[in-house]
Formats: sequence, C-alpha cells, structure tokens
Amino acid sequence: MNLDIPGKFAPIVHQAQQVAREVFRPISRHYDRAEHAYPKELDMFASIMDGMNDGAADGGAGAGRLARSAGDTGTGNQNGTNMKTVLGLTELCWGDVGLALSIPRQGLGNSAIAAVANEQQLQRFGKTWAAMAITEPGVGSDSAAIRTTATKDGDHYIINGEKIYVTAGERANAVVVWATLDTSQGRAAIKSFVVEKGTPGMTVERLEKKLGIRASDTAAIRFHNCRVPKENLLGDPEISVDKGFAGAMQTFDNTRPVVAGMAIGVARAALERTQEILKTAGLDLAYQQQSWTTTAAVRELHLLEAELEAARLLTLRAAWMADNGQPNSKEASMAKAKAGRVGNQITLRCVELCASLGYQETELLEKWARDSKILDIFEGTQQIQLLIIARRLLGKSSSELK
Repeated sequence: MNLDIPGKFAPIVHQAQQVAREVFRPISRHYDRAEHAYPKELDMFASIMDGMNDGAADGGAGAGRLARSAGDTGTGNQNGTNMKTVLGLTELCWGDVGLALSIPRQGLGNSAIAAVANEQQLQRFGKTWAAMAITEPGVGSDSAAIRTTATKDGDHYIINGEKIYVTAGERANAVVVWATLDTSQGRAAIKSFVVEKGTPGMTVERLEKKLGIRASDTAAIRFHNCRVPKENLLGDPEISVDKGFAGAMQTFDNTRPVVAGMAIGVARAALERTQEILKTAGLDLAYQQQSWTTTAAVRELHLLEAELEAARLLTLRAAWMADNGQPNSKEASMAKAKAGRVGNQITLRCVELCASLGYQETELLEKWARDSKILDIFEGTQQIQLLIIARRLLGKSSSELK
C-alpha cells in the first residue's frame, strides 16, 4: 500500500487549503453566530468548482462526481474522483465544517444522483443543487423503515410523508426523497425521487437550531399529495432488492468516506491549534522522547495523533476502493465509524487540554468540538456503522443481525 498522496492531487489540495484559510476561517465565527444566514461568500467558490469540473478530463471532484468506477479498466491502480473529493473536503473542513456543507451543488442529494441516475437524469439534474431527505420522525437510524409513500398515478408519482434533518433543505434547488412504492414489500420497494423546489405539495416546515454546523441549514419538510413526474424516479422503477434499496444505499458507500474525511479535517485543525498553544506555554512536543518521560499533555497529543492517522488511512483505503470499482461497504463504514468517533474525541480533548482558552470563543476550539459531533451521527450513527461492519464480517443479513 502506497501511503503517499498522489502527486496529481497536489493542486486541488493546495487550492482547498487556500479556500479554508482565506475564505472559511475568517467568516467561520460570523456564520456560527448568525445561524440560518446564507453564506453568500460561497457562491463564487461554487462557480469556480463548477468551471473546474466542466473542464476536468479526470471527472472532476465533489459530491456530484462521486460515481463508482466500473471496475478494472486494464490501466492498473486508479486514483480518481472519490479520492480527490475526500482530500479536498478534508482541507475545507480544516477551515469550517458548516461552510463546507453549505457549498451550492455539493449536497448529499448530488451524490445520490451521481450514484444511481441514468444518462437522461444526469443531463437534467447534474448541475442542480440537491439535498437528501431520508430520516423521518420516529424511524431513527433504520433507513429501511421509512414510511413516506410514492403512489403511481399515470405519468406521475404522488408523494406523502414527512422528512426531518434535511441538510440544505431550504437552500437547495431540489430534494432527493426516499419513499416506498409498497409498504408491504419492505426495503425492496424503497426508491429515491428528485423533487424540485417549488413543486406543489412540498413545504419546508421549519429550520432546526443546532449544537454545531450552524452555517448549514437543516430543515423539516412535509410532502402532501406532492406530484412528481415518473422520470424523476432515480434508477430502476421495478421493485427489486438489487436495483432498489441496494442501489440507493450505494450512495453511502461513496459518501461515508467523504464524511470521514470531514471529521479528519476538523480534528486536524484542533490538534494543530492545540500544539501551537502548548508550544507557546513552553511544552516540548518533540517525538524523540519515550511517552513515559513526557508530560501528560504531550503524551495525550501523541496518542490523539496516532488515532487520527489510523482514521485517515482507513478513509483513503475506502475511497481508493470506490475509485477502483471494488465493493467497499464494510470499509466505508469502518472509515466513518473510526473517523467520526476519533474526530469528536480529539476536538473535545483539545478543548480540555487548552483549559479555559479552549472553552472560550476567543478560539475556534470550542466550535470545532461542537461541529465534530454531527460527523459521528449523520449518514449513519456510530452504532449503525458497527452493525454494518459486523454483518459484513459475519456474513449475516439485516434480518439475521439487528
């Protein structure tokens, strides 16, 4: 396993670092305090990303480009869109997680479209800012238990139900809604539909007030007799385990490594700032000493760095497998579980290590601790990831191991 980042990705990593440092960091605290205010500064950055992707010979980067490779192309090792997106988002979240989640046309819905849409749908929705609506009241983390229905009516589907915790739900131009065609057929009948903003019957009920990622809006959306053209159903309309729910879930195999990369970015930011503060306080962070001969604070930092590196390598592996067309459901969940937990652990410990300075708004450390928690929750909680990993290792189905 080559542990070096491919040289061809150096430009995008450098550009993401510049944006994080010069755009995200200066406005980070402002939009944390001004919850639900739209960060207009991101419009220009989104336009630049669109232009770069349109002219990219290698497929570009970002949520809307996270399509899985078809497999072995005969050209050997592939480092493509998934790896590039993970590396870029890691740097952006070193700047600010909430702002990274607010970039137009980079929503989770864009990843769903890229993963399962056909060519005609990619032409129609490829440049649409799309949110993803999965979670429902009372359903919890079981995506297969959703109760929002989509009833066929001629050339349309009529959608009824309620979705909560929809990231960018108010700002996005469309929402990818998970709904069931037949509640009696379980997960096989679950499909995803693109519902464009302004469609009659779709209403944003409220915006949530949150612990962290306040720059990003999180909406509750209701669908009441919402009529959607049948062409807006993503993927195969037939009820089939392989072509239905399994196809929709492939989105997460691509995006969970990205969320892991986001956790790595914010955790690295906290570690680096803590190192700076401790150096200023006179602590020697040299690695030549054995852990039992250093101060407790320095030893703690070294342990946190090791945990972060383990999470980073798991994340790169999962992204690499997606780029090379290898099944990575287990590895994507391993990366998400490890990075989500470690990211929250690191940011909280950094707040503690910096004492009152870490707890005050004079530093971004307390904000990073708040922002990091969501990365261990959304797109599948820590517990759900561990359950998926156990199923893959033991060869059990979801009905056999709950």
